[in-house]
Amino acid sequence: MQPRNMSMSGVVDLAAVKAAQEAKAKAEQTRAEAARQGGTGAVSPADLVIDVDEAGFEHDVLQRSAEVPVVIDFWAEWCQPCKQLSPVLERLAVEYNGRFLLAKIDVDANQMLMQQFGIQGIPAVFAVVAGQALPLFQGAAGEQQIRQTLDQLIQVAEERFGLIGLTVDPDAEPSGAAAAAPAPVPAGPYDALLEAAVQALDAGDLGGAIRAYQNVLSDDPGNTEAKLGLAQAELLQRVQGADPQQVRKEAAEKPRDVQAQITAADLDLVGGHVEDAFGRLIETVQRTAGDDRDAVRRRLLELFEVVGADDPRVVGARRALARALF
Repeated sequence: MQPRNMSMSGVVDLAAVKAAQEAKAKAEQTRAEAARQGGTGAVSPADLVIDVDEAGFEHDVLQRSAEVPVVIDFWAEWCQPCKQLSPVLERLAVEYNGRFLLAKIDVDANQMLMQQFGIQGIPAVFAVVAGQALPLFQGAAGEQQIRQTLDQLIQVAEERFGLIGLTVDPDAEPSGAAAAAPAPVPAGPYDALLEAAVQALDAGDLGGAIRAYQNVLSDDPGNTEAKLGLAQAELLQRVQGADPQQVRKEAAEKPRDVQAQITAADLDLVGGHVEDAFGRLIETVQRTAGDDRDAVRRRLLELFEVVGADDPRVVGARRALARALF
């Protein structure tokens, strides 16, 4: 499924008219089937926010979009703006009480979906209505803007596609993944320190988070969670207080200034522009030597840690770095 790059005003065309008719018929059929079975078709509030992967996209997004608008939140664990936007979307999904379904897609684990939607940076928010993909906004948006966009989406879905949303029953049992209560996991030796690091990150105490992760790594140098967390916290600390416009201006004006390129790459990564960050540093490696080249190489390896060794973008960038060095 290739998403259509259109605004809300472009929803109605010949294909959309046909899709609206089919969506209305399918939604009515779903409600009638639920009534015949003696049920209400109601879902629990926990079912209004779901995690979706490539295997479940057809059922969880495309098929569900015939009965309710599905808002897709493309995010990643390392994306700081995502951590600000996602909780707002999750809260609004519950507040809107079934008028839309929120599907969360981790782009690191679902590269194909990211490519199909043509996403260049995250957070990115789309909607799927009657099988049609609609871009909503990219980047961290204010709550008022988000509400206005959702209200417009819901109006289009109701008036043009006959989608009235889901019935929510606070007493209904969660279904699917929401119903599966994970078995208690024995606390690990570093769980308290790792939790303290996460809490410090959430509170904006980057120094405290860094110290907590370093304490774990001092005893367990191979701790994957601590290594990733430390790389993320150090990245956020480096860009804290930076003026993005000034940083990018200096990087553009001084292509041979190693520190300017490194700082710009950090900002690129925080903004979700992973390939731009990697490409910038690899080009800098190609035109530098000695200590300067080594400094750029080390920063690039640190950014690989932030994104994750198994990410295809990291794998490709490692090959490009090797070519640049040798």
